[in-house]
Amino acid sequence: MSTQALSETRTLLGRSLRHIGRSPDTIITTAIMPIAFLLLFVYVFGGAIDAGADDYVNYLLPGVLLITVASGIAYTAYRLFLDLQGGIFERFSSLPIARSSVLWAHVLTSLVSNTVSLVIVIGVALLMGFRSGAGVLAWLAVAGLLVVFTLALTWLAVIAGLSAKTVDGASAFSYPLIFLPFLSSAFVPTDSMPAPVRLFAENQPVTPIVDTLRHLLGGTPVGLEVWVALAWCVGVAAVGCVVAASIYRRRVS
Repeated sequence: MSTQALSETRTLLGRSLRHIGRSPDTIITTAIMPIAFLLLFVYVFGGAIDAGADDYVNYLLPGVLLITVASGIAYTAYRLFLDLQGGIFERFSSLPIARSSVLWAHVLTSLVSNTVSLVIVIGVALLMGFRSGAGVLAWLAVAGLLVVFTLALTWLAVIAGLSAKTVDGASAFSYPLIFLPFLSSAFVPTDSMPAPVRLFAENQPVTPIVDTLRHLLGGTPVGLEVWVALAWCVGVAAVGCVVAASIYRRRVS
């Protein structure tokens, strides 16, 4: 990306962040559901779930962090759809700016807003008793993996925002992504699941990502799962980026 494109992306990013600043309820709304899951599963179901952990909130948090991102990217698709329907893209196309800067501004806005939501959820988890044995490098690895995961889902949100026919359709695509952690090791170990469900749970992307985050936050060795988790995130992000760019070129041409 050229220096000019970077400058244009920064300008458009500022525009998107100002919109969020004027309606901070979007970030609060994004964090409410994951916090509700934390409260519900720790204080209502936690005593009946054998996760093999001393404190269930420590076991639960990695999956809830992924749900936080899955809920947050719905707003990315929503904002992108509104810009598209409002004719903003056509106005930008008439200006001498890089087309890629428009999409990247939305992607970076998603990273910023989801980071704020993740910090809020982690703060609530700390109040509920979450404790981590992770060192500085492990926390940096957690942050890096969450950033790559957010990028992967954000590019899927871009595809949804560019392809949707209605406002509801733009954000509804996130519902299966929110549900996916329930069919993984996010809430209970996969060993307790029936064979067909276990087979799916152990071979879908959320399980290696959750397990990697859990090991990193617990200060235990991550093993080869970290590479599987990264492969899923990078693969989805790469495919999503290519498909989104292709759809975007068709929509603004």
